[in-house]
Amino acid sequence: MSTEISIEFFPPQTAEGADKLRATYRRLAALKPAFFSVTYGAGGSTRERTFATVKEIAAAGLNAAPHLSCIGATRDSIREILNDYAGAGIGRIVALRGDLPSGAGAAGEFRYANELVEFIRAETGERFHIEVAAYPEWHPQARSPKDDLLAFKRKADAGANSAITQYFYNVDAYLNFVDAARKLGVNIPIVPGIMPIGSFSKLARFSDACGAEIPRWMRKTFESYGDDTDSIRAFGLDVVTHLCEKLIAEGVPGLHFYSMNMAGPTSEICRRLGLDG
Repeated sequence: MSTEISIEFFPPQTAEGADKLRATYRRLAALKPAFFSVTYGAGGSTRERTFATVKEIAAAGLNAAPHLSCIGATRDSIREILNDYAGAGIGRIVALRGDLPSGAGAAGEFRYANELVEFIRAETGERFHIEVAAYPEWHPQARSPKDDLLAFKRKADAGANSAITQYFYNVDAYLNFVDAARKLGVNIPIVPGIMPIGSFSKLARFSDACGAEIPRWMRKTFESYGDDTDSIRAFGLDVVTHLCEKLIAEGVPGLHFYSMNMAGPTSEICRRLGLDG
């Protein structure tokens, strides 16, 4: 049985970016992903662009899943967004706590993602399939691994259907997290997030910010290539393909690719995995 995939985009800021994303999702549609997700900026800062991108993808006959973060939001504003998405025929939402924009004050009427999941269920019943986030190497703001697992359990108990993880390069981190979640009684699918590697310097910045570990052997190998971008990309493709092969062998429920709005790396990894249709 083929492994189901999904693919994440961020909403473009310019007309040129929109044209590029259009070409990207049309190309990646050949992989027959279960859905394309579209991110949502801190404090809802990309609300209109996220909605426009989601509507465009849906209008092209593809399944689109908007991210929706609740920090800094009111119940009325979230209710309005849910009604907009329901009206547009959207059936899946990625529900997140999110981050306040720098310099922002109050957190709004929601503190945590489980409160957003509860609200979506109370307002819309089973109208939406709700995805939530999971952190195999623990959320950077978590006080302890146990606290982070309990936060994840609260999201599942509130009515989440499935979860997508932060990216990682250590399979054991994912397997240990899933095992710990199952022992707590969390039975929803936990789909590993996959970050293709095009630039090591960008990856290092992202990883430092979000708490994803780059194993020493990977970091040292990337550093040894210096500015040799071809070698960096080739090694990155090999590393991520091998990671996906190991995850598929473990029977994961799917793979969620963080595309960074580029078609090439995700397409090539899926081709190597035999997931290109």
